[in-house]
Order: sequence, then C-alpha cells, then structure tokens
Amino acid sequence: MAGITALGTTYNLPNYTGILHQLTPADTPFFSAIGGLTGGGQTNAIEFEWETFDLRAAGQNTAVEGADAPGEENRVRANVSNIVQIHHETVGVSYTKLAATQAKAGVNNAQSNPVTNELDWQVEQMLKQMVRDVEYSFIQGTYVKPADNSTARQTRGILEAITTNVVTMDGGAGAPAALTVDAVLDLLQAVWENGGIQESETATLMCGAFQKRTLTDLFITQKNYTEESRTVGGVRLQTIETDFGRLNLMLNRHMPTDELAVVSLEQCMPVYQEIPGKGHFFAEPLARTGAKDRTQLYGEVGLAYGNERAHGKIVNLTTS
Repeated sequence: MAGITALGTTYNLPNYTGILHQLTPADTPFFSAIGGLTGGGQTNAIEFEWETFDLRAAGQNTAVEGADAPGEENRVRANVSNIVQIHHETVGVSYTKLAATQAKAGVNNAQSNPVTNELDWQVEQMLKQMVRDVEYSFIQGTYVKPADNSTARQTRGILEAITTNVVTMDGGAGAPAALTVDAVLDLLQAVWENGGIQESETATLMCGAFQKRTLTDLFITQKNYTEESRTVGGVRLQTIETDFGRLNLMLNRHMPTDELAVVSLEQCMPVYQEIPGKGHFFAEPLARTGAKDRTQLYGEVGLAYGNERAHGKIVNLTTS
C-alpha cells in the first residue's frame, strides 16, 4: 500500500467497505504545543527575525560618596533570523471516481464505502501529511536561504538552532554511549544557567521512543522521581520532578533516535506568511483542464525558536 503520484481514478483508487483505519501515525506534539495551524506569529516577508540581548555579570558594583557619574555603559542587541518554507501539494480525482462511490473492489460488497467524497478525503489526508512535514522540519530542518528561485527555502529546525548547550556522548573513540542521569542533569544545568527552562509549565525534554524508555527507567524506575502529567498547548504530556523543576516528557516520533533535546517551549512558535485574501495553509480548487477536479494546498511557515541558549541537546546516544 502506498501513495500514487497521478490523477486519482477508479482504477488506482479502489473503494472498499467497512471501518477505515489509518496506518500511519499523524501526531505532531511539538508543532501542536507551540501553536499549530491556528496559533503563532505572522510575517510579510520570506525572512523574519527577533532580537536578543544579555546583561552584564552580576557583581558588587558600588560607588563612593560624592563621586561623579560613572562612564557610560550600554547593552548591545543582536538579531536572529529564520526563513519561511513553502509547503505546496496537489490532489486530483477524475469525475468518474467522484461519482462511483459504491463501485467496490473488496470482498464485502454488502456494506457501503465510507468515503463518499473522494476529493475531500484526499485533501484531508494531504493536510495531515503537510502538518507532519512541518513537525519534521521544525525539529530536524536544515536552514537554506537560496540566492535565487532554483532552490527551495528551508527553515532552521530546533536541533540545528542549538549550538551552545550541546552534550556529545562518547563511548570511546567517538562511539555512541548510553544516556545517563548525569548527562541529562548536566544538560539541564547548562540550559538553566543560560536562562532556559525557567517556566516550568513549558520546560520540556523531547525524544524518540528508545530514549523515552531510557528516561523513564533512569528517573522514574531507578531514581523514583515523581511522575505526573499535564496539558501544554492541547498536548497531554507526562512530567517528572527534577533538580531543575517539573519537566514535561514529550515523546516525538520525528526526533532522531540518537538525540535528546531540552526545549523551552514558551520561546518557540510557528511564523506564517499569510497570502492576501487566502490566509495560511489553505486549499483552493485549480482550473479545470479536463474531466477531473484538482485542489492545491499551500502554506508558508518557519520556526521562531527565541534564544537558542534556552534550549539544549544530547547527541551520539546509543539506540539499542
């Protein structure tokens, strides 16, 4: 079973009967928790930016009585930018396929085909796929700012954005090593010291299935850290109490299996370039050029991740 890169007809999109089950998971916890399709920011250019600044190191800065005003001191701001990438897809079915809803190819022809409008159903599935692509891009996306239109724009994902708080595991000669409590706590400490995970509601450990099992074993089974749950941006997440506050555990199937990320979710949001009169991530019919209906789906979106020092990652982990 697979998708087809062709017009949908009664021959390549056969109808069946009974309950329709989706085989591919469509969950997008990171994208959903930071705003999804209905939240986030807007831009009216293909690039967008935000600013960062720091404060001097704290010290016992005092003055003597009667002193003149000290010399001027000011803080410098810096900019960080990302880019919106285009998600553009098309679905189309023939007039015959739209009409023949009860032409069945399976063994149980007594029941009805649950898909009564093939085009609407295909649009719905394509949107799910596009949202999954956004989730993947926001996590593993690599930044591309092309010089011309011969190359597609690509947004920078959270993993590529993290450059300061990086723990590289080393099992000897650069080989992977297993996740440890100390490695996680060292990363949490580095992130916390750099201003991250200050808001407990959105402080999140994000990882794939194997590293999630390892985290559960390390912190809940072995260390007896308190396990609870809460909802963040409509996503139900398991939580654990740590030395650096109560952290969410986000199981994400789009995380690399050999990495774990600490994310301050409150600093992240999707940024959309809205198309005038259409909005963002919209579907619209294409001009008819034959006996078929075609719909295009379109959206432009990028990730704003705030201060990259508010996030962190562990890389080169064993995966079995």
